[in-house]
Amino acid sequence: MKTKYELEYTLNTSPNILYSRLSTPEGLSEWFADNVNLRKGKFTFIWEGTEQDASVLQKKANKFIRFQWVEDEDEEAFFEFRIHTDELTGDVALLITDFAEEDEKDDAIDLWDTQITELKHAIGL
Repeated sequence: MKTKYELEYTLNTSPNILYSRLSTPEGLSEWFADNVNLRKGKFTFIWEGTEQDASVLQKKANKFIRFQWVEDEDEEAFFEFRIHTDELTGDVALLITDFAEEDEKDDAIDLWDTQITELKHAIGL
């Protein structure tokens, strides 16, 4: 049984720039996977020759995008990138929602930390 968890990362960039890195094959290829293709509404993520397909469940420009792995047996599971801008400070935060087996959660969080480091590098932070 997978459990939901959420992570938050502060990024010194605009929502528009960040959203392009989260929602386009070109942007996702810069930090999330080795390569990403989009065909007939399905994203194909490629890591070291392994492919995994995901569908977009919901999205709103410069706000959020929610994906679901096509092969995931847990129909409730998804991963989501949500952009939050603090009204007072103007700080931009990336909120990630994902699901993992309880014994794999720490590894999943470590992987996200690594991926976000790559994202910051791609943005130039």
